[in-house]
Amino acid sequence: MDAAAVPTSPPRPLRIVIFPWLAFGHLLPYLELAERLASRGHRVSFVSTPGNIARLPPPRPAAAPRVDRVALPLPRVEGLPDGAESTNAVPHHKLPLLFAAFDGLAAPFASFLAAACADDSTRPDWVLADSFHYWVAATAAEHGVPCAMLLPSAAIIAVSRDPDSLPRYEAKLNAQYSAKRVEAGMSIADRFRSALGKCAVTAIRSCAEWEPEHFPLVAPLLRKPVVPLGLLPPSPDGGRGPEANAEHAAVRWLDAQPRGSVVYVALGSEVPLTVDQVRELALGLELAGTRFLWALRKPTSTTGVPDGEDNVLPPGFQERTSGRGLVATGWVPQTSILAHAAVGGFLTHCGRNSLVEGLLHGRPLIMLPIFGDQGPNARVMEGKKVGLQVPRDEDDGAFDRHGVAGAVRAVMVGEETRKVFVENALKVQEVVADTELQERYIDEFIQRLRSFAAGSSDSTVTTSAPGATS
Repeated sequence: MDAAAVPTSPPRPLRIVIFPWLAFGHLLPYLELAERLASRGHRVSFVSTPGNIARLPPPRPAAAPRVDRVALPLPRVEGLPDGAESTNAVPHHKLPLLFAAFDGLAAPFASFLAAACADDSTRPDWVLADSFHYWVAATAAEHGVPCAMLLPSAAIIAVSRDPDSLPRYEAKLNAQYSAKRVEAGMSIADRFRSALGKCAVTAIRSCAEWEPEHFPLVAPLLRKPVVPLGLLPPSPDGGRGPEANAEHAAVRWLDAQPRGSVVYVALGSEVPLTVDQVRELALGLELAGTRFLWALRKPTSTTGVPDGEDNVLPPGFQERTSGRGLVATGWVPQTSILAHAAVGGFLTHCGRNSLVEGLLHGRPLIMLPIFGDQGPNARVMEGKKVGLQVPRDEDDGAFDRHGVAGAVRAVMVGEETRKVFVENALKVQEVVADTELQERYIDEFIQRLRSFAAGSSDSTVTTSAPGATS
């Protein structure tokens, strides 16, 4: 028989450990990754804490048999609120305490990995860990398991090439986040460098189509192979799609609004706005005169609010905007809202999940980035002309009602400006909503993991669409 005609057995499924940072902006997209890997037959251990595991969406049936949710108990740290296991349950000034508790997971994780490596049938082929997880990478190295560091975007890495290009207020915030925190033991910058040094590759939630200017810069700056994951847009199945929340009060309110008339306002679950900032945002929405649906999260401080947390909005605001605005203070189904035909724009903090979800549905943006990768993300989107940033004070980042109102009007009702923003948002939607493209990125990611694990000398960095490299 011709040797070329002899059938070859398919490669065995990979065993992969995924350990995201303790924030739902990290947990949810990497759960999406876990389920996409599992749907291809691979076995995934998804590691977090008991409270976070309990709050995750139910597993999709197609992936559930191959995703093990591993709960490691978070150590108690004095000063950390009881039951606080993720960033959205911790006041911003207490985040160092969460880092300290998180570092206490090093020993339980080491025990978990040692047990998994003790048996060839359960030994992981890879560990995928966030960029704060320097001790995860070290433990993986001790057991001879290669580790890939998860990165959120190319823009935030590219900032290091030219830090002087940042607005002054953003540079000050970045310096604060990179500084050493006594309770946490190591600075964020040191955590990143330590984890990077112990990882074989980096895996970035991005692609050349999304960040063409910045994506090619990442590998030279980090001096590591970079493999794109694509954008990991939320899958429509498994009870997480738009149709799953049709009876939610916010969705029913949208049902009564004209098509494309509502600006959806959501600054994420962890953006630390003050009461004064919430009030300026509210007055800006009032001045803009457009319909709005606002997913309002409790401000970081209610100092000066006489009647407590229920009075953070300006006096009379809800009465004056009654009929054209809805303020929702509980959980809202963001994906379902952004998919709704009544929504014509999205006022966002520019977190990666929110950008992907908004542009998945072609919504033009009003951008109000606060910290972290949000500023770089906003500048990428502004460069694509899919919306406008709210004007800010260069020194302290302050914004006012007039800047909010002007940006909202330009995106929602300005005839010429809105046309441009909508057209460009629809162009970006073609990338985000291209299921074939996004799935090919996952397939190529798996191929790269196999290649690196096999000791291949190929360290080619993927900077183009999947399938374009050998």
